[in-house]
Amino acid sequence: MYSLRLLSFLTPYKRRVFFVALCMFMSGAAILAMPQLIRWAIDYGLGLENQDGEIVATGERKLLVAAGGALIGAALIRGIFAYGQTYLGEWIGQRVAYDIRNSIYDRLQRLSYAYHDQQQTGQIMSRATQDVESVRFFVSMSVLRGVYVLLLLTAVLVLMLVTNWKLALVVWAFIPFIVWRSLVMAFTLRPIWTKVQEGLARIATVLQEALTGARVVKAFAREEYEGVKFRREAEAVFDDSYMSSRVQAKNAPLMTGLWLGATAATLWFGGTEVAAGRLEVGELALFLLYLAVLQMPIRVIGWIIMVASRANASGKRIYEILDAESAMKEKPGAVELTAVKGEVTFEGVSFSYDSISPVLTNIDLHAKPGEVIALMGPTGSGKTTIVNLMPRFYDVTGGTISIDGVDTRDVQLASLRRTIGTVQQDVFLFAATIADNISYGAVGARQDAIEGAAKAAQIHDFIMGLPDGYDTWVGERGTTLSGGQKQRIALARTLLMDPRILVLDDSTSSVDTETEFLIQKTLTKLMEGRTTFVIASRLRTVKMADQILVLQDGEIVERGKHAELLAFDGLYRQIYDLELRDQEEALAPTADDSELPARAARTGIAAAGS
Repeated sequence: MYSLRLLSFLTPYKRRVFFVALCMFMSGAAILAMPQLIRWAIDYGLGLENQDGEIVATGERKLLVAAGGALIGAALIRGIFAYGQTYLGEWIGQRVAYDIRNSIYDRLQRLSYAYHDQQQTGQIMSRATQDVESVRFFVSMSVLRGVYVLLLLTAVLVLMLVTNWKLALVVWAFIPFIVWRSLVMAFTLRPIWTKVQEGLARIATVLQEALTGARVVKAFAREEYEGVKFRREAEAVFDDSYMSSRVQAKNAPLMTGLWLGATAATLWFGGTEVAAGRLEVGELALFLLYLAVLQMPIRVIGWIIMVASRANASGKRIYEILDAESAMKEKPGAVELTAVKGEVTFEGVSFSYDSISPVLTNIDLHAKPGEVIALMGPTGSGKTTIVNLMPRFYDVTGGTISIDGVDTRDVQLASLRRTIGTVQQDVFLFAATIADNISYGAVGARQDAIEGAAKAAQIHDFIMGLPDGYDTWVGERGTTLSGGQKQRIALARTLLMDPRILVLDDSTSSVDTETEFLIQKTLTKLMEGRTTFVIASRLRTVKMADQILVLQDGEIVERGKHAELLAFDGLYRQIYDLELRDQEEALAPTADDSELPARAARTGIAAAGS
């Protein structure tokens, strides 16, 4: 039962749970005292007695006043402790929800790429919001209040038995039917609530995709299609929610009827006993008041079971995240990677996402410190996979990857990823200032260091031209910037980390030729002493590489330098003829590349980017 596992989140709040229990005990004691005080008022304040078949009042006024004062005092005590019970219960529920959300978020941050590749963002968001809210409601209104209800129920049943066992048996005869109906309703609602929770998650997924892909939706005029898709999911949730409401609506009158039947039977049998002189009027009133008190816990049991059923469904979905195992795990005693020189070695590396279709097969490469390795090949040949394996975004399925002779699986992940600075092709910027985005990997970096990295990435002049400079707010996913501007900010973010190993995943693909030339000149200086892996699509990058690795179908089919591979007349020559020859011809008329920065400055391209 996932609802029982969720109770472990109460452990840090044992002290407050104790005070909730104390408030429940005192509130319950006040509730149970009120019927006794009313009986005392009837028997002694009013003095109602059965004398020869007639009810005669023989009481004293002062006793009636005292009983009234005692009732007011009991009501005040109940109100005070009921407030404490509600306040503390809600506080604990909110803290448990807070802890669960943090646990989900922390777990998601530590799960590998492989996990996120298989998940839908909307589903995860639904679990962190709606499912957690169901658990919060379960803790505050079902667990804590449920304990109170069960204790109150037990106490009332025992007091009924002590007061008059015959009347108690009359009431008890109805309780099994009421409990049975509550259980039937709970088990009927459990699968319905599971479907509701899953439906809400699907709605969140459809909404998230429609908002994220709003430009695509509008570009293809698919607004109507997306509207139909959303309405279909919303209608499914409506149907399931309506079904659950129908179940509850059918059950409520039946429960009320059973309870009224119990009340009628008690009045009939109790009235007969009073008329026969075997039961006092105050005793019958006491019993009827106990019956009224009993009504709340008996009817709430079904509601508590329903809430627990919904929480069980939510708990299952939450623990699917919390119990997920990351494919990337640090070995016990993993060492910290320090004083890195930058020697990278792949030995017989193979990789597959699904253990069926190989992505890389028997990859061997050796990059000496300070070398530039260019990776080339057709789409899907495995270039990006190679650079993703180095920082252990995925783990190899065969062979080893080592840095300075140390297997990457033997080092701490944090130190490994601090060593490798990656500029990905699909650039992601956070909704924050430009300065915050650049310093994301170097928390606490000084402003001059941030500006230095921006200058190296040829984006400083553009930033200074903005109204707020480095304090300019970047829209969600960097939508306020062009592709080239985002790419250069991402490059500055990586350079500020000062990594010993650079991974540039086609990092100048979104900038114009002249800006690319300026960035390349800066990178040439920054690459000195650093090992650099470049997924290249620009001729200048290819020509400066110490090694060019040409991949096809997950294997290295050619390796060497530019001139050597051209002479070999293989796959590299084909790529050159199709993609790089035009670049070389475009650059050929330029007598001196040093003229490019001046021309870029005149045209303003270097400052504005693409």
